[in-house]
Amino acid sequence: MSEQKATNVYWQGGEINRPERAQLLGHGGATLWFTGLSGSGKSTIAVALEQALYKRGVLVYRLDGDNIRLGINKNLGFSAEDRAENIRRVGEVSKLFVDGGVIVLSSFISPYLVDRQIVRELHEASNMPFIEVFVDCSLEVAEERDPKGLYKKARAGEI
Repeated sequence: MSEQKATNVYWQGGEINRPERAQLLGHGGATLWFTGLSGSGKSTIAVALEQALYKRGVLVYRLDGDNIRLGINKNLGFSAEDRAENIRRVGEVSKLFVDGGVIVLSSFISPYLVDRQIVRELHEASNMPFIEVFVDCSLEVAEERDPKGLYKKARAGEI
């Protein structure tokens, strides 16, 4: 995990707690973490689940890898270190949503087990549900889909 640099900061608890939020919403929060190859269907599944949960009156929010990299993580690239920081930040944001009673659907390639484990432990340390969903897709099918052209670029030696 990242080191805490600022030493003069303290968690500010509120007057409304997680069980009270769950009572208001009729459900508690949880993170469902979709991981798998680019083009495996992570986002497609998360979008469908988001719609299904919403129709049932569940407060749900979807965090998508590209959307996050266009905002909060726009300063990160794709090195191993930047990937780890990307996932750490998303884990922290997911945890905040879960505390608010939201079902969070996080769709990230997140190829490194250690990074996903850090997010899992972050949730578990706060007694928050974390469910990892591996979207199993063969490399051949993912390459056929290749929505971003990444496999084509990789085969050409461009990335």
